[in-house]
Formats: sequence, C-alpha cells, structure tokens
Amino acid sequence: MSAAEFDARERCNWSGLAQRYGQSYARVCAGSVSFLTESAQVQPGHRILDVGTGTGTVAAAVMSTDAMVTGVDADTSMIEVAARLVPEADFRLATLPALPFEDAQFDAVLANFVINHVGRPMAALAELRRVTAPGGHVAVTIWPQPPSPGAALLTQAIRDCGAQRQISKLASQDDFPRTERGLRELLEAAALHSVTCKVIDWVLEVDPAEWWEVASGVSWMREFESSHLSFWVRSSTGSGTSVASSEHRTGS
Repeated sequence: MSAAEFDARERCNWSGLAQRYGQSYARVCAGSVSFLTESAQVQPGHRILDVGTGTGTVAAAVMSTDAMVTGVDADTSMIEVAARLVPEADFRLATLPALPFEDAQFDAVLANFVINHVGRPMAALAELRRVTAPGGHVAVTIWPQPPSPGAALLTQAIRDCGAQRQISKLASQDDFPRTERGLRELLEAAALHSVTCKVIDWVLEVDPAEWWEVASGVSWMREFESSHLSFWVRSSTGSGTSVASSEHRTGS
C-alpha cells in the first residue's frame, strides 16, 4: 500500500467520528498523556504543539501547566470538539508531513499515537523536528507489537465471529518495527538526539456493552459495522505503548 493510500484510509476511518472517538479510544489514549508531557519537559510559558490532537486530551493536560498550546488534527469534527474542551488553545486543521508553521516555532512538540497513523513515519518525524526550536523536545507514542491485551481481545473476538480484518500495511521502505528499538532508531534516523524510549502500561476498565456500542464504529472497527456482528467484550481493556522522547539540538 502506498503512503498516499494509507493516509487516505486512515483519515476515512476517523472522519466525522469525534463524539464516538471521545467516548472510546480517546479514553484509552489518555493513559499515556502524563508520560508524554513529562518526557517533553513541558514548563509554564512554553510554546507547545499537539499534533493529532483528536478531541483535545493532550492539549487540555498541557494547558493546565500554563503553557501556550496549539493543536492540529486532520479531521474537522475533532478540531471542533477539542476547541470546546480547551477554548484557550489555538486549534487548526492540518496534516503531516506538512504543518503550517515556521521553523523552530515551538519549545516542544507532542504526538500521542500519531506516528502509527501516517503513511510516511520518517517524513512525519522530520516535520516535527523542523517546527521544534533548538534545545526543544519531541515526544511521541505508538502502539507496539505484540498488541496490548485490549486490542488483541477485540481482534480475536472478530475472528471468532468469522470476520476478517483487512490490515493496512505500509510499504517496506516506509515501515519500521513497532518496538522500543524500532522507534528509537526511527527517531535517530530523523536526526533527533538524546533519544529515550520505554514501554508503559495502564489499565482502562470499561462496560463491555457500552464499549462495543461506541467503539465498533471507530477506526478499523468501522469496517465491521455493516456486518452486524454481535459479541461482547468480557474483560477490562489493558493498554500498553512505547513512549519516546528526543531532543532537537542546534545544528543537528
């Protein structure tokens, strides 16, 4: 699959679904926010860019530190919800790998579960680096492989119903291993320095019926909505991710 095809499919999977996303996957992704902001060393007065802001969870956390927040997302519905949640922030419609900002405009750039949703991860990281000031920080998260227990449970439930999930795969030249080492090497290849990477874990407990009702129409689960599949997720959703932090040095 080409990078353009991958990007188009990802945007289609999330388009116009801010409300459902906010009630489902945004709750999962919120588990990594504190790790992300700590890794980026967010301080009061810092200029922070939240890339792939979604419904504004990261932006809200950053705003609480008295930093100045700008958030971008590829979907209009996400931007609208985020703006209601964090009216003090500056939200804009924008996509990687071409952000509408000047070089070195931000003290830190955060991307919570964004790199795994773009067709050209290396180009995306290079763009994050471009808009980060020398001495600033870039902090990103990805879903690792093997998947978290919650993700694995949903996939297995779909298989048990006899359905097949069509996997969107990047071209080999654009892909990277979804491991600590793979993410670290990708950041280093994007000319970021002092890279650290670790796996973090948290648990999100959900009501099975409520979760399926909401989450079944979001992201790749959206593909199965028309199949009228009926099953219950019968356990709490465990989550895990790789979080990485790196520094943009002058002259690098």
